[in-house]
Amino acid sequence: MLNKRQPRPPVRDDNPGSLLADAVNLRILAEMRGQPRITMSELGRRVRLSAPAVTERVQRLERSGVIAGYRLELDPAALGYPVSAYVRIRPGPGQLRRIAELAAEIPEVTECHRITGEDCFIMRVHASAIDQFETVLDKFLLYGQTTSSIVQSTPVQPRPLPLPEGVSP
Repeated sequence: MLNKRQPRPPVRDDNPGSLLADAVNLRILAEMRGQPRITMSELGRRVRLSAPAVTERVQRLERSGVIAGYRLELDPAALGYPVSAYVRIRPGPGQLRRIAELAAEIPEVTECHRITGEDCFIMRVHASAIDQFETVLDKFLLYGQTTSSIVQSTPVQPRPLPLPEGVSP
């Protein structure tokens, strides 16, 4: 029997803690947090570095995992998915892995988190109508019990995490 090796995580060549101790890096993050699509030349002007110097710092922040990625944020309602809900799932015996696999296969499931408590998963689901939402839920009923909460409004929009103390945006 061969031992299968787990893939190694990407090599991170900088310690995130040391990068966050640098005031210039924190200013870079503050600027990028407010405007993630900023050009390197404009970012350099704002933090008083050359474009190549700021580019290298941003690349180190990316390699270390401090900057985890860049995302396009789309409005689900504008794309025809006005129904948004959070669904908690309590898997039946032996169904834990299948719930996670099924969530990954269903495009209307945009997030799936393993959680503590009575339920094991919480998911974010978007649907074009209540009947489509019901169809998504029905796919999980073979493997566990669902509890749904439909979003009525979002008084606090998704926002970036706060930076360490002492940095203003």
